[in-house]
Amino acid sequence: MFGLGKRHKFRPGQSMTVPIRIGIMGDFEPAYHSHFATNAALYDAATKLKVPLELRWLPTPSLDGPAAERILRRWDGLIASPGSPYKSFTGMLRGIEFARTRDWPFVGT
Repeated sequence: MFGLGKRHKFRPGQSMTVPIRIGIMGDFEPAYHSHFATNAALYDAATKLKVPLELRWLPTPSLDGPAAERILRRWDGLIASPGSPYKSFTGMLRGIEFARTRDWPFVGT
């Protein structure tokens, strides 16, 4: 059994109806191949596992304000996107700190 945040307990072969919500902390840039590849990899994995996925890019300036914790808590897992410089380096650091200090599922690239 895999733990996917407090909302999910997933057993291989079991189908899920509640989507896994992944927030990608970063400033989506259409010119960066890595940003499209990040989306594609997550959707490919979700399809292979037969798991519904809700994916959203979280602009770094939105993580550098009073609403940051509310924004981040909405997601089952967080990814720090590739492709700096970020519009708000402080926002990115706050997002990483949020995940690490709360043992939130997190991947940094």
